This record gives sequence, structure tokens and C-alpha cells, in this order.
Amino acid sequence: MLKQAIYHRPKQNWAYAYDRATLHLRIRTGRGDVSAVNANWGDKYAWKETSKIEPMKLFASDDLFDYWEIAVVPPYRRMRYAFEFISGKETLYLTEKEFTEQLPDEPWTFFDFPYINPVDVFQPPAWVKDAVFYQIFPERFANGDPSNDPENVEPWGGTPTPKNFFGGDLQGVIDHLDHLEELGVNAIYFNPIFEATTNHKYDTRDYLKVDPQFGTNELLKELVDKCHARGIRVLLDAVFNHSGKTFPPFVDVLEKGAESKYAGWFHVREFPLRFEDGVQTYDTFAFEPIMPKLNTENQEVREYLFEVARYWIEEIGIDGWRLDVANEVDHRFWRDFRDVVKKVNPDAYILGEIFHDSIPWLNGDQFDAVMNYPFTEAVLDFAARGTRDSKQFADLIGSLLASYPQQVNEVAYNLLGSHDTPRLLTLCEEDKRRMKLASVIQFTFAGTPSIYYGDEVGLTGINDPGCRKCMEWDEEKQDRDLFGFFSELVRIRRNNRALRDGSYELLSAESGKLTLAYAREADGERFVIAVNAGKRKASLKAPLSGELIGNASIVFGEAEVSINGNKLNVALPPFGYAIIRLNK
Repeated sequence: MLKQAIYHRPKQNWAYAYDRATLHLRIRTGRGDVSAVNANWGDKYAWKETSKIEPMKLFASDDLFDYWEIAVVPPYRRMRYAFEFISGKETLYLTEKEFTEQLPDEPWTFFDFPYINPVDVFQPPAWVKDAVFYQIFPERFANGDPSNDPENVEPWGGTPTPKNFFGGDLQGVIDHLDHLEELGVNAIYFNPIFEATTNHKYDTRDYLKVDPQFGTNELLKELVDKCHARGIRVLLDAVFNHSGKTFPPFVDVLEKGAESKYAGWFHVREFPLRFEDGVQTYDTFAFEPIMPKLNTENQEVREYLFEVARYWIEEIGIDGWRLDVANEVDHRFWRDFRDVVKKVNPDAYILGEIFHDSIPWLNGDQFDAVMNYPFTEAVLDFAARGTRDSKQFADLIGSLLASYPQQVNEVAYNLLGSHDTPRLLTLCEEDKRRMKLASVIQFTFAGTPSIYYGDEVGLTGINDPGCRKCMEWDEEKQDRDLFGFFSELVRIRRNNRALRDGSYELLSAESGKLTLAYAREADGERFVIAVNAGKRKASLKAPLSGELIGNASIVFGEAEVSINGNKLNVALPPFGYAIIRLNK
């Protein structure tokens, strides 16, 4: 048995409270190294009366490891536990102290989960599991009020550049809420809408004011109210890592240097402030001189930004925040930010922009979720770029599922494109079959899916600024086939809980092959999602477990499906997909 591969630690994603009664235990072993893992657990003060030995489930694997999991309900909300590993005729135990060939009679050397304190239970907003997001880049969505256009506005639909304007505004969003309702989305994420100088608005001038090119605070309130009346939540972009160069406190520091009362609001290396000829005397986002980095350890900065966080929730009624460049802001700020936001609205969604492993931010004291870019890249590599086979994809997904507690995976923000990336259809070389295939995986996976505005009608574009084209509102120029595809996919997800937060089971993924199948199950409903990312017709066989299956019906997609004993046989066309319902 490969002891070096075995890993567990209390807390984080390895031992955590899923709710106020249930604990999840996980442990890692070498891939294929052990045939079974059991959890030996019980109450430390009543061990003989409560102890149990129960099998753990192999819930995920990656290239190197298997991950095992069990959900238990300790009778007194506390627990001691150890692990038993079985490989052939060999049996081995792991306590907190050591590997051993025999467990002691008492649990004092076992791992300890001291108590499920309700305040420590990480409970992201329940509504997020049921959400389908739609991301809007406000300057490019719709021009509903030409009277607030900037002086240099260009005709709608022109070629985007880093600096031009087309007049998109909040009234344009209000005018097209019917489009969003027809599509079926029930949440909107807006890129920044606060006053700034650029078209993207990530250089904030006034955090408490809607940019006049977009409208007014009152108009945003009207928009939020109308969205809520349609069952649509609203998420705004919080740019708290940095401000803009026209932010009044920064202007004051530019003018007065070290004598400014705001001198401590920024990360200044030396005065006077300079960013030219290779000299940088203040920190910025990346190397953008117009985006000075805020000092979130400064108490006045903290109080100002916390007031911003409160204002838009209390006065305007937004449903949460997406946090820009979240990993470059100190953890203490985000912990206090969470307290402020959740006190105003416990159901507010706090979403961080982080591209890498994010467990330090996802322990229940900072964010509810992050933008799930590892998922994005895995799906794109498999379905869009064709650079990974099905086993490589499944291994990445297995590793990702094991990286976070279940409640985090359930509310992860799963995107395939955004204002920072090439358009999905462009990544797919304008092959709609690939685009649809990638989206089917996105919409049938744990987490909340997001559609970037215009993807549903066939917008294309490479990286910024190409991915920030004006929305196409002429239906004759829209791809209505794609719109129909997305609206049906949204409907299927929203109507079937198993596709939102049901269990996940990998059924078929092999090296060198491009066919993949996995199951989602909840409340007695079971679906198999089968896909073929190859250029030729292909078949797969997916083993079925559990109760006998009577028949299989295709809910979405095209395939030939049959059941032979405990095997589901699926034949798929090139870049084909099928969401299959299994009926008892």
C-alpha cells in the first residue's frame, strides 16, 4: 500500500460541516492502490455506545489519486474518527498520529472534529444553485437613451477598440428584459457601472454614483426592481483592489503628495507620485497608471468601501457582489467585508475573481464562490480546443471536485467566456457543434452556469476588445438556432434539480478517446450526460448501478440509446451530445 499517497487533514475540504447536522469526511489514496476505505467514527465521550465502521464512497479521481468520501450525522455534533484501508489481503489504519495495523480500543489518538458550531457552518445562498447567470458588459449591450451618450459616441455595431464608446446604458437593459426572460436566465452579473473614464469602467471615479453615460442611481433602482419582479437577481462588480486615477482621494494625493490626508489610502513607494520613463512610485493594478492600488489595511479606506458595499444592497436592492482582482486584496478586509454584506442581506452572493486554487478564500469566512476558471479551461480543452482526451478531462474535473467542500462546488460560477476572454464561438472556430457540446457540459455540471451576452445569438470575437462587440438586436442577423438551443438548455436545467445540485458519478472516460459519460442524480431522478468531442461518429458503454433501469429516453440532443443488462449503450454523431433520462 502506497502510504505516501494517503492524505487527510481536519477542516477545509477534507473534514467539514455540510449543514448543521452533517459532516463530510474525505481522504486521498493512490489511484487504484486500495480497493476499499472505511471510516471508523463515533462520539469521543460515548465511544462504545456510538462508534461505527462505515464504507466510504470513491467520489472522484485524478491522474494520481483517488478521493473517498462519506457523509455522517454525529449524534452530538462532535466526532472522533480514523480510517481503514483494504488492498487485497492487506489492511491498514490511519489515526491522527500514525499508520497502524490495529486500532486502539479508545479514540484518543484519532482525528477530532470537536463540534459543529452553527456559526461556523458554511452556507452559501441557496438561490445560487438554481441560478443561470447572464453577464452584461453595459457599454455594449443596448443603447436605450441616446441623450446620455458620450460626445464621441460611435454608431451601434461598429468595430470595438480599447477606447471607443457606443452608448450602451441601463435603459437599454430595461428595454430588453423580455429577451432575458425568453432566454430563461434568472440572474445578471454586470461589469462595473460606477462613474469612470473608460468604456469598461474598472477605473472608478465615484463608487456611490452610476456613471452618467449609463443613467442614474434611481434608474438602476428601477432596473433592479423590474428584474426582481421577473425573478431575476442582480450582481454588481466591486472594484476594491484599485480605484481610478480620477478618484478624488487619488487626485488629492497627486496634488499634495505626502501632505494629503489621503496619502495613506494608496500604496505609495515615494513622493511625488510618478509613473513614467520606467519610474513607478505607486502600486497599481498590473502596470496600469490609471488604476492605483487601494490600501485596504487603511481604516478610512475600509470604512469607505464597506459603506459602498452596504449602500448598493440597502438602497438599490442588489443581490450580491462580484469582486474584481480579489486575490490581491488582504484576507482581513474580505473577512470584514463578508460580515458587513451578510449583516445587510444574508442571502447576498459574494463571488471572487480568482483564477487558481482558491481554498484560502472559501472556508466560509470570505467568499461564497469564485469564478471557476479551472473548470472553464478543462471544458474548453476537451470540447472546444480538442487538446485533452476524455480521461484527461475527467481527471481534471475529479481533482477540482475534491478541491472544495460540496457546498462550494454547488455555487461555483461556471463560465465559458467573458469580457476578458475570446468569445466561445470563436474559440470553437465558429463550429456551433463544439459550442453546443461545451455548453451542455457546463449546464449539466455542479455550479451555476453563465452565458456571456451575445453568445446566445452567435456573437464572435477574439480577446479584448474583440470580445466586447455591440449586442446584435436585429433578429434577422441573430443566430436564432443558437438562441433556441440556449433557451431550451436553460429550461432543462432549471426544471430538473438533479442537473443542478445532484450527485455526480463518472461512468465512462478513456485515454485516447473523446467520448465521455457521467450521471447526475437527485430525488429519484437520474440523468446520464453522454458526449462525443470527436470529429467522427463514436459509441460508448456506460455501466449503470443501483436499482434496475426500465428504459432510457433522450431529453436533449441526438443519439442512439439502448440498455443491455447493466450497460447503457450510446452512439453519438460527431461533436454530439445527449442528456438521457433513466426511467425505472
